[in-house]
Amino acid sequence: MGSIAKQGLKKFMLQLQQHPLRTKAIMAAVLTAISDIVSQKLSGIQKLQLRRLLLKVILGFAYFGPFGHFLHMQLEKIFKEKKDPKTVAKKVLVEQLTSAPLNTLLFMIYLGVVIEREYF
Repeated sequence: MGSIAKQGLKKFMLQLQQHPLRTKAIMAAVLTAISDIVSQKLSGIQKLQLRRLLLKVILGFAYFGPFGHFLHMQLEKIFKEKKDPKTVAKKVLVEQLTSAPLNTLLFMIYLGVVIEREYF
């Protein structure tokens, strides 16, 4: 790995240790932005839809980052901070059966009502 990448990773990990909630919220916003830009380009949209992009970034920053942060804090408490493969599999299963469907539902509602302005 290049020295620039190593320095960047080191700074990121330091921020993650010092300011975990803020770092995760910003990271969720950045990943949401990248995801939406790629999806707009792959779907053939010629001009980037900035309103859509901004609203998704806000959702990533304000909801997905903090929610994931606090969810994983609770999972660590429930599973006593164990790191063995069996415990990790249990954490993944709990997350996929509880928060994943809820997050998908909330995202689809947000997408329809806020971003696409479709009302029931």
